[in-house]
Amino acid sequence: MKENEGERPVKTEGWTQAVRHLLDLGRLLPLGGPGDGTWITEQAAVRVLGRAAAEIPGFGLESLRIGPAPLEPVSEPAVRPPASALPPGPLRIEAAITARLGQPLPETTDQLRSALLNAATERLGLATVTADLRVTDLHDGPETGVKSRTAARAVRPAPDTAATRSSPTVTGTGSMRGPVRELADVAAGVPGVARLTAVPGSRPVKVEDHDDHPPGRHVEIQLAVAHGHHPLKVARAVRAAVADAATTDTSGPVTAAVLITETAA
Repeated sequence: MKENEGERPVKTEGWTQAVRHLLDLGRLLPLGGPGDGTWITEQAAVRVLGRAAAEIPGFGLESLRIGPAPLEPVSEPAVRPPASALPPGPLRIEAAITARLGQPLPETTDQLRSALLNAATERLGLATVTADLRVTDLHDGPETGVKSRTAARAVRPAPDTAATRSSPTVTGTGSMRGPVRELADVAAGVPGVARLTAVPGSRPVKVEDHDDHPPGRHVEIQLAVAHGHHPLKVARAVRAAVADAATTDTSGPVTAAVLITETAA
């Protein structure tokens, strides 16, 4: 009994760290359209937008969030999404900023809004329709860039964890062990894939067979995108390669979904 009590704080601490990391990842945002079968963590997307925002002088970025655009229709994804992922649909960027006194505020906010929307569309492939900016303070100091803890946490390098720094060992159970490992190798070999990753409580590659009529297979891949590669294009290539490889092991249809947890775009 005492031994179990001694183990409990260690397990509790591990769960606490996992929950905190999941909260840091934020929402799972749809990337591309309903047929693209790709999602990206809000944390990864915000880092890209934060780098774009830092190129606009004269303000400080306090917070940055990405979520569904209110009152906009959503679509049914063509493939099964990752757990808790948002359905495909228009997205809204929300940012709180501080601005420098004496500068033309409308001009600065317009520049920032354009930078955020362009980065979301061009660098990532997010279907963003609006960027709402809220000025929280005016200051007379030098240009601040990304300055607050909230924004800094959003754009800093990923935590040095096994889930994000390296490709975890891909394991399976029973007869699925071989196919999972093979599909992991296929995904990792696609140009633009830096490594396979896994959010807490998940695996880099998940394969599920279902007994519908006709029977089929669903594959979910989690990965990081390498520098110089467009996340959505990489995800499309991964989905195609994985679906093609998985088809050889099953007589039914194969669907594939990709979750991007990091990108250097």
